[in-house]
Amino acid sequence: MISGYQGRFINCFLFQLFSSILLVALKTQMEPKKFTKEFLGRPLKFEVGQLAGQADGSALASYGETVVLATVVAGPPKLEADFMPLTVEFEERLYAAGKIKGSRFVKREGRPQDEAILKARLIDRAIRPRFNQKIRNEIQVIVTVLSFDQENDPETIGLLASSLALSVSSLPWDGPLAGVKVCRVDDKLVVNPSCAEQEKSDFNLLVAGTESKINMLEAGAKEVPEDVLLAAIEEGQKQISQLIEFQKQIVAELKPEKKELDLAKVDKDLEVKIKGFLKDKLEPAIYVKKKVEQEAKLEQIKKELIEFLGGEKELDKSALNQITYALEDEIDGIVHKNILEKDRRPDDRKLNEVREILCQIGFLPRPHGSALFNRGETQALSVVTLGGPTDEQIVESLRPDDVKKHFIHHYNFLPFSVGEAGRLGGPGRREIGHGALAEKSLEPLIPIKDNFPYTIRVVSEILSSNGSSSMASVCGSSMALMDAGVPIKEAAAGIAMGLMMDPSTSSGQAIKYKVLTDIQGPEDHYGDMDFKVAGTKNGVTGMQMDVKIEGVTLDILKDAFAQAKEARLFILGKMGAAIGQPKADLSQFAPRIITFQIDKEKIREVIGPGGKVINEIIDQTGVDIDIEDSGLIFITSRSNEAAQKALSWIKNITHEVKPGEMFQGKVTRILNFGAFVEILPGQEGLVHISQLAPYRVNRVEDVVKVGDIIPVKVTNIDEQGRINLSLKEANNGENGNYSKDNY
Repeated sequence: MISGYQGRFINCFLFQLFSSILLVALKTQMEPKKFTKEFLGRPLKFEVGQLAGQADGSALASYGETVVLATVVAGPPKLEADFMPLTVEFEERLYAAGKIKGSRFVKREGRPQDEAILKARLIDRAIRPRFNQKIRNEIQVIVTVLSFDQENDPETIGLLASSLALSVSSLPWDGPLAGVKVCRVDDKLVVNPSCAEQEKSDFNLLVAGTESKINMLEAGAKEVPEDVLLAAIEEGQKQISQLIEFQKQIVAELKPEKKELDLAKVDKDLEVKIKGFLKDKLEPAIYVKKKVEQEAKLEQIKKELIEFLGGEKELDKSALNQITYALEDEIDGIVHKNILEKDRRPDDRKLNEVREILCQIGFLPRPHGSALFNRGETQALSVVTLGGPTDEQIVESLRPDDVKKHFIHHYNFLPFSVGEAGRLGGPGRREIGHGALAEKSLEPLIPIKDNFPYTIRVVSEILSSNGSSSMASVCGSSMALMDAGVPIKEAAAGIAMGLMMDPSTSSGQAIKYKVLTDIQGPEDHYGDMDFKVAGTKNGVTGMQMDVKIEGVTLDILKDAFAQAKEARLFILGKMGAAIGQPKADLSQFAPRIITFQIDKEKIREVIGPGGKVINEIIDQTGVDIDIEDSGLIFITSRSNEAAQKALSWIKNITHEVKPGEMFQGKVTRILNFGAFVEILPGQEGLVHISQLAPYRVNRVEDVVKVGDIIPVKVTNIDEQGRINLSLKEANNGENGNYSKDNY
């Protein structure tokens, strides 16, 4: 028999024991697992287990003092979806760089900047191929920059953190993978360069992939030869192997348990019926040159297939989705088989053949430059607008100083370009990504601001799309810039390369593949690689690659580079026939810019107290004025007369007065000993009473009055900078004959 006292004692003891066990368990759960590796002279650290405990997987990665958190969460399955619903978000927190948002009214970070969207796309393109594409669970990867040391790029660290977060998560994922940046400084390749080293480099390349394959590339370059980029890719892949081995060691220690996700699949009996119906029907529909006709024929086959299987009223959503999956697989197989075995493309072109090209400049009368570029059924209209320095775009980022962009490229892709009706809104991620790729490819060719002080905005309107509209934008924009008279270094063109690889190749066997030039339609949709390469006759200026397979080898890339260069030179020849060099003169509708250097100590005089002087000049002349800290002044105006008036005004303000100079000045004040005369805006001098006339003057007012405009000569400037003037010397020289009647 236990007494009440003993019972309370036992209960208290059990409670304390349970609490201790719970605290130990919580402490164990919250205790992070830390892993460190010295990589290229800097510590690379991973932490797993302390942060974001409710996510399916998370990893904290730091390199130097840049720290990035990656999390991954899977939602419920959406079996009605016809694609794998993966989204990647890249969140840049300004506190990571010790900054507060510049807006006076909004201090919270808003929607992601374009740069953050591009980084999210970059990570997405690397990790997406390593998922089973039949997954229908909504998967979200969020990469958050927590600290940025201005030395180590957060996007490469974010890619590593994402790979590890997925690898240690409960989600099935065929990783890990890794990525590094490669640059060239003083003719030496540098892997994971600092931000300062990237500024000195003639190219900036990101390489991602597995130990043996490359599955994502992104680069901007200053007309760099293909062999140099291939060497950089090879060097990057060597370093990737170390990072993957490091992640594998972490995964082996943590031993994450993977769960099974629902996959889209086709019922065996249904698959047999579908294949039986489609026999000999698909190939005639696929091999049609016109995209609209091809899509119409394939859609008709799909409708007939649905009717054959019972009709839409009898089939549920799941069955209809299975029909779509099976149809896609059949088309994929036919396209692969015919290219690999017969070199037969859907539009019957040769593997290295570019579609028909048409070029036209000056397409629009009023814009400052325009060009229409057609490649097959892809059509891009590129339009150039020139503005003054005040039109520059200011981009707030994690960098210490805001970035000022004087060259901007925007890309618009409206629904009619693919024969669809859709909702219009702001640019999506695809539009931002394609526009940025074209901008990156053209930027090395844009003249520096000192030589061409205009802000340049190019907009590419995609009017029809059937493959590689981003590269068509490069071609159209290059011609439009020359049409506008922008003195670009060289013309640039771009091409998209594709790949068909034999999926049945066994381990150890030589890979069977075919590289395709200028992909379109089914080659783009069902192909294994999308490799965009832009450049001039001298070398590459931009490139981007992503794949739908594990990755590609250096040999495949070498072949792709060679075919891309051949195609690029062919396209440049066609463009050169339309316009061979930039026009000598700007459009009559473009503004004119006058540049003028002043002593930087005079800037405050031009601006005036509270901006009074510069605002008066702008109001009176209608020009735009931009002043740099160096004292360089830009006057932008559509009227040359107004620009010259503003220039004269500023020259007068900043003019260094010298003895002997003559001026027409306005009397502003009269004192007993003389008159003050404004000889230049903001600059006064004194005409002493003895210098008013060649005879004795009793009262200043006897000779001049406030408001009079009189000629004066600068006699001297004293040590305090005070200007002394003479009316009598200006009128008739020092020894002239004067009479009182003259005054």
